Amino acid sequence: MMYENLGLITPGRTPTNRRRFSQRDVIKLRNIQKLTRTHGVNLAGARHILKLLKILQQAGVAPPSSLADIDVTDTNV
Repeated sequence: MMYENLGLITPGRTPTNRRRFSQRDVIKLRNIQKLTRTHGVNLAGARHILKLLKILQQAGVAPPSSLADIDVTDTNV
């Protein structure tokens, strides 16, 4: 719920208002956890890093080696 409140993720909803996470949502959540737990950034930093990695990918530039394990291929940041 915290990630949803901060606008980092927007899960779908069932008719009974339960959250439904897509595969893309799960990938994005794992990336956020990698950044916060492994690299020690806060959630605002994670959001910014994911946006920058997506821009680098769209430009065809390789990410820094320390962030090469973060996959932003199918995420909307």
